[in-house]
Amino acid sequence: MSAAPSVTAANFDEVVLKSSIPVLVDFWAEWCGPCRAVAPILDEISKEHGDKLKIVKLNTDEESALAIKYGVTSIPMLNVYVNGEVVKTIIGAKPKPALLKDLAEFI
Repeated sequence: MSAAPSVTAANFDEVVLKSSIPVLVDFWAEWCGPCRAVAPILDEISKEHGDKLKIVKLNTDEESALAIKYGVTSIPMLNVYVNGEVVKTIIGAKPKPALLKDLAEFI
């Protein structure tokens, strides 16, 4: 479905919060159509800008505690973390040009 690596409660701190570059976490679920629609777009952005922005996925069904901790009420929800803090939240599927505009300051 997506080339983005998955994160879980076990590795979230290491992969996301302690990252030396900004990390976009795609909060998604298998049953979510818009999540499936945005996945290939995120893969493209990762291929083009992976040196500046790490993109990972978090399955909200499997990691509900993390989803609750970060206030996920609608998916897809994309959080950008810098130095362990959420600095941007994007809710809903968007076309690639809109996502690139939203992420411009990180790429």
